[in-house]
Amino acid sequence: MVEPITRVITHELDTLKNYTFTVIFAKLGAAGDKWLYCRHKNRCTWETAGGHIEQGESPLDCAKRELQEETGAVDFCITPAFDYEVQTVSGSMCGQVFYACIEQLGELPPEFEMEEVREFSEYPDKLTYPEILPVIYAKMQRWSEENTAKEIYTKLTP
Repeated sequence: MVEPITRVITHELDTLKNYTFTVIFAKLGAAGDKWLYCRHKNRCTWETAGGHIEQGESPLDCAKRELQEETGAVDFCITPAFDYEVQTVSGSMCGQVFYACIEQLGELPPEFEMEEVREFSEYPDKLTYPEILPVIYAKMQRWSEENTAKEIYTKLTP
């Protein structure tokens, strides 16, 4: 059984340490105005690309891997945006949130876990993580408004 979430908090980039997860908010193309969400093969809910950081993997390397595996991204740039923390009764877990610009999507590999990738203007109604995603989505909206397009693309790492 999953422990109930008591609070989700966003933090400035690199404030937290011991990251466990990455979350990637992605748009198609430099002029993209919609967010890309994924649907898992075993669920009817939507989520951003992201996942667990493997041992020895940096948050950036994890974000790149997860973006490729979960969206089929072939050509993209990515940058860290901010940190987040999920608190439960027994403790907390930390993650890093990334912004990605995808120039080209390939096919979703059949051996991976995602069934479908789709663009949405905001976040979808049916979310896999409804306690977490709205909080970090709101922060990503503010982050992307505060950073001009030029600043964002200067930060992006291929």
